[in-house]
Amino acid sequence: REAGAEILVETARLWVDLGFYSDRRDGQFCIHGVTGPDEYNAVVDNNAYTNLMARENLRYAVSTVDMLREQYPERYEALVDTTRLEPREIEDWRRAAERMYIPYDEKTGVNPQDDSFLDKKPWDFENTPADRYPLLLHHHPLVIYRHRVIKQADVVLAMFLLGQEFTTEQKRRNFDFYDPITTGDSSLSVSIQSIMGAELGYWDKAIEYARYAALMDLADVGGNVQDGCHIASMGGTWMAVVYGLAGLRDSDGKIGFRPLPPPYAQRIAFSLRIRGCLVKIEITREDVTYTLREGDELSFGHADETILLTPGEPSCRRTHDLPSSDES
Repeated sequence: REAGAEILVETARLWVDLGFYSDRRDGQFCIHGVTGPDEYNAVVDNNAYTNLMARENLRYAVSTVDMLREQYPERYEALVDTTRLEPREIEDWRRAAERMYIPYDEKTGVNPQDDSFLDKKPWDFENTPADRYPLLLHHHPLVIYRHRVIKQADVVLAMFLLGQEFTTEQKRRNFDFYDPITTGDSSLSVSIQSIMGAELGYWDKAIEYARYAALMDLADVGGNVQDGCHIASMGGTWMAVVYGLAGLRDSDGKIGFRPLPPPYAQRIAFSLRIRGCLVKIEITREDVTYTLREGDELSFGHADETILLTPGEPSCRRTHDLPSSDES
């Protein structure tokens, strides 16, 4: 952790420099004039994804520097010498994180993608024929920017990466709101939508999006495979299985799984290397089995319990205790 402290110091400085405390937002810390993951909404104020990530960055910078100062004073002094860090800066980061403005709309119960997103004119999906996608090839950017339409997961991506910041109900409301207005014009989006669909029990959507990612090149979905493979979509297919079906999450270094019964497969198996250990995960419709293939021992979460694998007891099986789907 301390190895990246210099990067954390400089990125925290970046956010404090970019943002400001807004009187109109009751003194909350705002970041204006940014573009989040969704390229169909550019140069906006208070992009929810950006503000959430900035807050996470600031929090982690504060906790890391505090840890170095308390536990590794020599490394802390070296960091101060290298970056010219001043104690007041740490308090600036702490205050900005505490006062970070995260858009939320009381009327709809969703997190607006940015300050103006909900005020934009809805895109006319009903009268947009299939051959007019992707939109960016058929409409001027200034036309797209004026409408409530999304190229790729934005708030939904934030819910995946920072799931601990949202309740299940918040995730469901956001997903239900954003999914219908996401065009799929980016190959980067469907894997994230698949992961969140699986987490929320929307199996039909989860499988549809995972299949879309897998077939991006195999079926030449974009009609441009002759120009090269979509490497990110390939990685997204892997993510849809590992983060979606197996429910892998990393929360502040704590590895955990929340496997769900695969609705359209008899068995799913893959291996992961975690902290120098190689573990194989096998998921069937009845249970999940973890097997330690290499390493001394590995501790990780499964649903709401902690599992410890050792060479003496290298395998552990658990039956599914979660519903397979919320859809009928």
